Amino acid sequence: MSASERGGRGAGAGGKSAPGRQKVRKGGNRTPSQRAWLERQLNDPYVARAKREGYRSRAAFKLIEIDDKYRLLKPGGRVIDLGAAPGGWAQVAAARVGRATGRGRVVGIDLLPIDPLPGIDLIELDFMADEAPDRLRELLDGEADLVMSDMAANATGHRKTDHLKIMGLAEAAAEFARAVLAPGGAYLAKVLQGGTENTLLADLKRDFAVVRHVKPAASRSDSAELYVLATGFRGRADSPASEPSED
Repeated sequence: MSASERGGRGAGAGGKSAPGRQKVRKGGNRTPSQRAWLERQLNDPYVARAKREGYRSRAAFKLIEIDDKYRLLKPGGRVIDLGAAPGGWAQVAAARVGRATGRGRVVGIDLLPIDPLPGIDLIELDFMADEAPDRLRELLDGEADLVMSDMAANATGHRKTDHLKIMGLAEAAAEFARAVLAPGGAYLAKVLQGGTENTLLADLKRDFAVVRHVKPAASRSDSAELYVLATGFRGRADSPASEPSED
């Protein structure tokens, strides 16, 4: 469900490419924007690192950097990855909650099929489907500690339209998070700078103790993407952890 990040850095002064930079030859059926995207992939150190370390996408390093700072993925934690394809974020989550030793749970959901990943439950389903919250809670065997989303709708090239589309996904993901998070849980989602992301932050502040924007180093500096991080979910009236215990 995640869209490809398009566009590329311009050439250096005088139109020359940077030393050692790989170029894609003109010709064939590629458009200029496709060539620019391919050149950026070929010259991106995070793409090369992802291949070396066995991650399915460079986006894995965004989550690693965010988690290194904010400690969202705790041993034994239950995690839902919305729009999980191709699986890079789910891989990071599985490693950090301890799936290799049988600890924690990680569930990935996407409209696209995802090749199997060890220790991770992957389902092909729209997270906005009525049955999705119950289905994922069942797979987790309880409520989630973290709902995360690196989703981005397919880009149109029109900045305002693309901003509104990704904000719509982030808002829908926030509603989903409210339905499945345990008290104290966290929500992390990609947004784009453009103004309306502040409306989402204000909305989240009603249900979470702390809400902030974060931009990891692995997020390209020329990209408008940010991540909204909400921690300390205050819970729902129907949450098992919110119900009074029977003595």
